[in-house]
Amino acid sequence: MKYKMIHENYNVSDLDASLKFYKEALGLEEVSRKESDSFTIVYIKNEESDFELELTQLKNHPQSYDLGECEFHLAFEVDDYQASYQKHSQMGCICFENPMMGIYFIEDPDGYWLEIVPSKKEVTC
Repeated sequence: MKYKMIHENYNVSDLDASLKFYKEALGLEEVSRKESDSFTIVYIKNEESDFELELTQLKNHPQSYDLGECEFHLAFEVDDYQASYQKHSQMGCICFENPMMGIYFIEDPDGYWLEIVPSKKEVTC
């Protein structure tokens, strides 16, 4: 039996702000949307992968989401680490850096952390 990961869900407070952030920060675009009286779900992705991020906005959820200690995250491999770092620095969304490991994290409008790692081609020993 084989399992293929297809998406991860993040609940968001402001869907428009989240869509803007993910497009600007990571180039993720809307591919589909489901709406009901109680929620809106938007799937976003880019051409680099079939994996999708599912953003869910619950219409009757006034409080912020409890993200615990932010110990979970999605990781994104980037082909130009330095340019990515500069872009995210300018956006002001870098929330943690680990120079020893050669990685950093950005934070979305709801506080979710996203790890940015250089492509294996950029890593030198």
